[in-house]
Amino acid sequence: MPRSTGIGTLDRATPGIQDADVFSDLLFGHLPRADQRQWARAYMRGLLFTQGRKSMRRLAESVSSSPTAWYSLQQFISGSSWKWEPSRTELARWVERRASVRAWTVAFAVSPKRGGRSACVHRRFVASSGRTVNCQLGTALFLSCPGANLPVDWRLYMPSEWGEDETLRRGARIPRDVVPQPLWQDALDLVEKMLTVTSGPPAPVVADLSDTDDVGPAVARLEAMGCGFVLAVRPGTKVVAERRPDVQRIHPARPRETMHTADELLGSRRDRNHYTATVMGPEGVFRHVPVLSALFRLSGKRSHDTDQGVYRLFTQPVPEGRGTDLLWMTNLAHQRLDELLELALLHTSATNTVNCLDNRFELLDFAGRSFPGWHHHMTLASAAYAYARLTQHGELPLPTAREKHEYARAGV
Repeated sequence: MPRSTGIGTLDRATPGIQDADVFSDLLFGHLPRADQRQWARAYMRGLLFTQGRKSMRRLAESVSSSPTAWYSLQQFISGSSWKWEPSRTELARWVERRASVRAWTVAFAVSPKRGGRSACVHRRFVASSGRTVNCQLGTALFLSCPGANLPVDWRLYMPSEWGEDETLRRGARIPRDVVPQPLWQDALDLVEKMLTVTSGPPAPVVADLSDTDDVGPAVARLEAMGCGFVLAVRPGTKVVAERRPDVQRIHPARPRETMHTADELLGSRRDRNHYTATVMGPEGVFRHVPVLSALFRLSGKRSHDTDQGVYRLFTQPVPEGRGTDLLWMTNLAHQRLDELLELALLHTSATNTVNCLDNRFELLDFAGRSFPGWHHHMTLASAAYAYARLTQHGELPLPTAREKHEYARAGV
């Protein structure tokens, strides 16, 4: 790596640089070539300590005075073939050693793109913006800790047209074993991988699967993995009401199994419960939140006398005219609703973290087109964010007014 000299460049005398280099070596020490390990340190330094926009040229200028440094840095990210999986494994274990992980939260990251050559780019409707955009869609697994959501692994969604076009695949350097599959399978692949990484029992999985037509296969796979979960589901999900014990005692002749959609079940006065949950809000202040809840079984699963196969559905009622809130189902049916609601809120918090990552480390502005380049950038940006949140060096700037407003709305 060219020697770092000149005004405005970073060198080992910069406060925090040496500790950041040690962290980089921990995550990227497996890289086979010394120059690769040097450029990993350089990219991490640039992400953590460069002020303002973090384009490839600005990152290179901050760590080296060589006019060709940006090309070498770009080659390391987009052109090199180094493996990112060992770095993500080490990152997850590093986070687990330093933070109390409450949940494994899955969130999606939409990266708008121009043209059709960037890996897995496609057009899709984005509900949050109400528009159809040309984009890449990433799925992230966050280790959700008190006050922070830290991304440790990623998948890049592949639409069907990319699975069939060999010219597109070769141009983006997509491996042969990467094939199109439903988005929920990308999410659960991340969970399954995390099971092999974690040093403890699985944390509850939090994910929004409300775009999934049939949540049954995802539920079955999570239960086969031994995971507790809190999943957002479609309002039209077919469910069988599990009659409340007090109603069953009063009306024993009524059939116990009644088919509903999820939103119908929560609208049924007979089968739902009202509850006021107490959750931690902005600035560490507790707030009271109304919750509707009901017990149910999924359609197609026969009812038994045991609690096996019984789930809880819950949501926050929204005043008329203000849209609808997500409907959540969980197999942690006997856990306190306060705790379940806090888990559900982690999804909004993780989505806000994607925005923070983009603002601070330009997560979604990666200009490269290759599949490995996307994964390399996501790995380094995730590592830089985790380091900034869990150490005293490389501090993140204070949240913007807009971010504060988003966090307040989410109750995080």
